[in-house]
Amino acid sequence: MAHKKLKILYLAKYLTERTDEAHPASVGDLIGYLESLGIPAERKAIYDDLELLETFGMDIVRVRGKSHGYYLGQREFELPELKLLIDVVQASPFLTAKKSMDLIAKLEGLASAAQAGSLRRQVYVLNRVKTHNEQLYYNIDGINQAIQDDRRIRFRYFDWAADGGREYRRAGAFYEEAPVALCVDRNYYLIAYRAEEGKYVHFRVDRMSDLTVSPEARPPLPEGFDLASYVRTIFDMHSGDPQWVTLELDRSLLNVAMDRFGREAHYRKGGGNRVIVSAQVEVSPTFLSWVLCFGGQARILEPPAAREALQALAREALERYQEEA
Repeated sequence: MAHKKLKILYLAKYLTERTDEAHPASVGDLIGYLESLGIPAERKAIYDDLELLETFGMDIVRVRGKSHGYYLGQREFELPELKLLIDVVQASPFLTAKKSMDLIAKLEGLASAAQAGSLRRQVYVLNRVKTHNEQLYYNIDGINQAIQDDRRIRFRYFDWAADGGREYRRAGAFYEEAPVALCVDRNYYLIAYRAEEGKYVHFRVDRMSDLTVSPEARPPLPEGFDLASYVRTIFDMHSGDPQWVTLELDRSLLNVAMDRFGREAHYRKGGGNRVIVSAQVEVSPTFLSWVLCFGGQARILEPPAAREALQALAREALERYQEEA
C-alpha cells in the first residue's frame, strides 16, 4: 500500500530523469517502470496522475503522432545553461579537480539521462592549474556565515613551498580579521577591513587553513564600500599603493583598457592614434608588468613615481638577462 501511495512521486522522478523532447515516454513505458518497482498501475490512473502533476506545476508535454508519449518540458535549467555552468566549473582554478568533477556530476543530475550523456561528452580535461586545497569550500562557508552574523574570523595563512608543502606566515600564528566580502578574480579572495589601520586587505581563500568563526563581533564597517570599484583598482589582487595613474595607449588597446578599468575611468583622445586613460589603481609589480606586456603600445604618463617604478622594473629584468648572457 505504501508503494502505491508513492506512485505519483515515482512518475515525477521518471519524467524528470528519463524524458526530454527527443525521448518521450509512452503510457506503457510508465506502467512498466512502476511495475518494476512493485507498484501496479492502470492506464486511467496514469492519465489522472499526469494531470495532477501538471496541476502541481510540472511542465508535462504530450506528444501526438508516431512517437506518442509524454516528457518533461520546462526545467529549472535549460541544456545551454547547464553547458555554460559546466564550462565555468571546468575553467575555475580555485576548484580542485575532484570538486570540479563532483559539481559537474550534480549539474548533470539536473538534466535527463540522455541530456546528461551529451553533457558528459562535453567534459574534457583542460591543462589548467587547479587548487590543491580541499578546505576551500569549508572556508567559503565559514566566511559567509561570519559576514551574515557580523563576526570576526580566525585563520592561518600560508604560501606554497618549493617542495609542495606549506610555509605559514607569521610563523603559523593566527590572523584575526573582519570579513567584508568574497570576490572572484581568477581565484577566490576574502576582502577584510582593518579598523585599526583604516584600510582593506585581502587574502586568497585557498591559502587559508584552520578557519573558524570567532564569537567576537565584527567592528563597524565604513559606509559606501563598493566591492566592484575596489577590485578594479587591484591587478590580480596584488596590493600596492592606490593612486590615480594616467596612461597613453595605442587606440587598438582601448577595448583592453575598458575591460580592465571599466567605464568609470577617464578616457580622451591623445595625439595621433593614441588614447589617454586615467584610472585609480594600486601600483604594484603586477600592474607595472601589465603595462610592460604591451611594449611600445603603452606608457605611463603620470605620476612620476609610477613611471620611475616601471623603468626600474624594466631595467632590473634587462640586467638579469644581460648577466646570463
